[in-house]
Amino acid sequence: MWDQITEPADPAHVAAVVPLARASEPRCGATVVVAVDGYSGSGKTTLAAAVAAALEAQVVHLDLIYPGWDGLAESVDILTTRVLRPMSEGRPAAYRRWDWNRDEWAEEHVVLPAPYVVVDGCGSSVMPAGAYAAVRVFLDADTSLRRTRGLRRDGQTYAPHWERWAAQERALFERDGTRQRADLVIDTTTV
Repeated sequence: MWDQITEPADPAHVAAVVPLARASEPRCGATVVVAVDGYSGSGKTTLAAAVAAALEAQVVHLDLIYPGWDGLAESVDILTTRVLRPMSEGRPAAYRRWDWNRDEWAEEHVVLPAPYVVVDGCGSSVMPAGAYAAVRVFLDADTSLRRTRGLRRDGQTYAPHWERWAAQERALFERDGTRQRADLVIDTTTV
């Protein structure tokens, strides 16, 4: 998960994203949203953390928003309606955290107005959420490497759900054309 980052992001990847963000016009009210999207285990959270540090940005982790193992597509609507649309209209933005252990919604998290917000997670640039992102980054890597990374990160908790989640990713990205619409595609296989 996002709180278990053990390796630093590739500085070249951070250096590719940060200038794009700084040169971008906001598409979400006064906020430049950087969406770090891609397949599980591709390094999204690692890159998002480094980009957020460089931009002094808040991070919205979709791992906190996905409503369970079958909720990937639903999370795009939650991100759009609870966070991005309110921010774009200058209204308070908030989302409820998904408690993975209890399999239910938990406390609410507020997203404060800021010049930059980094949205980290699969689906972060999928439409309609993608329309609010000034910079859309898509990460990918070799499938077996991504699986190894994901299971190393989340342990056996994720193992029984890997294929189920991967099928949702493939369907969502194919239907949306997410990779093709990205401003930047990064392959993290060699990182």
